[in-house]
Amino acid sequence: MTLLYIRVFFTILSTVVGYYIGVLLKPFLPYNAEIFGITLGFGGALIVIFLETALRRASIRNLSAAVFGLVFGFFMAWLLTNVLRLIPMDPRVFMSLQMGLILVFSYLGMVIAMRGKDEFNLIVPYVKFTRQDKREDIIILDTSVIIDGRIADIAQTKFLEGRFVVPRFVLKELQQIADSQDSLKRNRGRRGLDVLHKIQKDTHIDVMIQEEDFQEIQEVDAKLVKLAKLLSAKVLTNDFNLNKIASLQGVQVLNLNDLASALKPVVLPGEELTVRITKEGKEYNQGVAYLDDGTMIVVDNTRHLIGQTIKVLITSVLQTSAGRMIFAKLEEPEKYPMSKGKR
Repeated sequence: MTLLYIRVFFTILSTVVGYYIGVLLKPFLPYNAEIFGITLGFGGALIVIFLETALRRASIRNLSAAVFGLVFGFFMAWLLTNVLRLIPMDPRVFMSLQMGLILVFSYLGMVIAMRGKDEFNLIVPYVKFTRQDKREDIIILDTSVIIDGRIADIAQTKFLEGRFVVPRFVLKELQQIADSQDSLKRNRGRRGLDVLHKIQKDTHIDVMIQEEDFQEIQEVDAKLVKLAKLLSAKVLTNDFNLNKIASLQGVQVLNLNDLASALKPVVLPGEELTVRITKEGKEYNQGVAYLDDGTMIVVDNTRHLIGQTIKVLITSVLQTSAGRMIFAKLEEPEKYPMSKGKR
C-alpha cells in the first residue's frame, strides 16, 4: 500500500512539473504548451513506474555490480583520453576516439564486474553497517529443514539468534513439492509452507526472503553453499549430503539431527526407568519400550508384560550407526511372575 501511495504521489508531482516545463517552453512551441507539458509529465511518470515494476525481479547484486563496472569503465576511459590529449591530432579524430573509448570501456567494465561480482565485498547488498562489538548471525534455511518442521519450535525457544534467510529458489522448490501429484510429497510441501508462515508470524524472529538466484547453477544444494559463502552465513539443514558438501567448502552447518542426538537424555547402567512395554522383542521373551525421544529399550523377560508400565534397571547402552539402544531388566522380577502358559 505504501508503494501505491508513492507511485500516485510521483505521478501527480511529475504532472505538475511537466506543466511548468510546458510553460517554460511556451515560446518554442506553436500551441498548447501547457497540455504538452502535462502529457509529457504524466506519460513520463507512467513509463518510469512501468520500468520500476519490470525491474522488480532484477537482482540488486547484479545491478550494483553493473553500475560499479560502468563507473570504473568511465574512469578508465577518462584517464586514457587525458593521455591522448597530449598527442597532436585533429579535434574530430580525438572526439571520435573519446566516444569510442567511453563506449568500449563502459561495456568491458560492466561485463567484467558482473562476471566477477562474487569477488566484490563492497557491493551494496552485502555491506553490513553494524556495531563492531555486535555481530549478526545469518542462518540460511534449506528445504529439508523447513519441511521437517522442528525449526519453528526451536526458533520460539530463542536458542537461535540472528536473521533467518530463505532463498527464493528454496521457496520455488517448496512450491513445486506442494504442487506434486504424489500425495505424500504434496502434504510435505504444504507442511513446509505452513511452517515457514508460522516462523514469519513470530514477532521476535527476523525472516528475510533472499531474491538472489544463481542461474548458472542447477542444483539447489550448490546454490545454498554459494549463497552461504557470499553472505558469510550458516546453513541450517538436516540433509546429510548438504552437510558434507558445505563442510568441505568451509561453510558452517547447523544440523538439526545432530542437535536432536545431543539433546537425548543420558542414561547409564544401573539407573532406574519407568517404561511401558509396547511390543515383543526379536529374542526369546524380550519386550520393547521407547523413551520420549524414540530411543528403543529392550527389556529381558517382559514379553508377558506388553501394555503394562513397569520399572526397569539399565544394564547396558549400545551406540550404533543407526542410533542408540538401551538394554534393561526388570527391577523387581518377583512382582511380575509369568503364567505357565506364557513360559
